[in-house]
Amino acid sequence: MTHASAPVSPKRGRFLVMAAALLWSTGGLFIKLVPLDAFGVVVWRSGITFLFLLAALRLPPARWKRASAPTVVVYALMILTFVSATKMTTAANAIFLQYTGPLWVLLAAPFLLKEQFRKIDAFAIVAALGGMSLFFVGRLEGGALAGNLMGLVSGVFFGATILLLRRDQTRDPIASVLLGNLLAALLSLPFAWGHLALNAKGLAAVLFLGIVQMGVAYILFVRGLSVVPAAEASLLGMLEPLFNPLWAFLGIGERPSSWALVGGAVVLASVGARTLVGARERIWRAPSP
Repeated sequence: MTHASAPVSPKRGRFLVMAAALLWSTGGLFIKLVPLDAFGVVVWRSGITFLFLLAALRLPPARWKRASAPTVVVYALMILTFVSATKMTTAANAIFLQYTGPLWVLLAAPFLLKEQFRKIDAFAIVAALGGMSLFFVGRLEGGALAGNLMGLVSGVFFGATILLLRRDQTRDPIASVLLGNLLAALLSLPFAWGHLALNAKGLAAVLFLGIVQMGVAYILFVRGLSVVPAAEASLLGMLEPLFNPLWAFLGIGERPSSWALVGGAVVLASVGARTLVGARERIWRAPSP
């Protein structure tokens, strides 16, 4: 991965981003298939991802020093909370609630990045909050309620990761992601110690999660992002929350509630509409050739 790669066309770049999103979308199903608690899953998945990216990207130690410590920590917490939410509630609830992250970015960006807060941001946030409330409609068992709350926390950490990566553009995001996976595995290890044994099916699941669902997907996404604008990549990336519940349904028959599906649709529509508006505004503000 250290040698120069052939140029990527915009069409192929979009395909790579979509492929990455589809691989990410399998996470809910395969996390459910691993017969361990959330800490055990994170030890295996993040540990394998770290080793795979280390071997595939061959980052020299000098680049590790360019990682951002806050980004590494927040990224690790995002992984821990998302896997916990997926184990505690439905895969649909976990991924839909995590995708509230971009809306938290809109709230915090004026303070951390000095970006302007617009009326469309307020509409998007209010609509998304309405969608989020639908996840808590009807009867909820304690575990499902805790899982939904964990999903909300995961969304906050997802948004914080976006903000930090945006703020630390002079640093090395690849190094931060690499060390974030290592930290997530190390933080989980004390809680999972003695409960990490896997059968063949479980081992196959964590190998897929670490190598394909995280490692290969990340490489594809970075490659595609080299030619695909960030706003378009964000929209293409929404294939992840759209397909995540589908794989869980096809694989283990997990059915999210009707309220959760409606709430998820509202959240995704809010994020998608705000992304489209932002992209159009940037085009209009761009100087004419």
